[in-house]
Amino acid sequence: MKNYYVYILASKARGTLYVGISNSLERRYFEHVNAQNPNSFSARYRVKRLVYFEQTDSIEVAIHREKQLKKWHRQWKINLVESTNPAWHDLSKSYRMDAETSSA
Repeated sequence: MKNYYVYILASKARGTLYVGISNSLERRYFEHVNAQNPNSFSARYRVKRLVYFEQTDSIEVAIHREKQLKKWHRQWKINLVESTNPAWHDLSKSYRMDAETSSA
């Protein structure tokens, strides 16, 4: 069974936000942090802090949720992040995602 993730990255607490989806949160985080695409939104705005994510085993549910979050007002996204991560900690550190070496 595959897992899919809908996630929010931030440049800093209450900073620029990015909503994305992936079937490998660790790999996708690595790509964002290392600016694998230097012209991407996350690279241009230095959006590298994983502040929120949801996991599901359904790609359809993940896609629907990503689209829903992208339509939300900024304050709603901030409220969502703060409901589980009020200090805006980088969750990648809690889950031991190594931005230097985790490309798999």
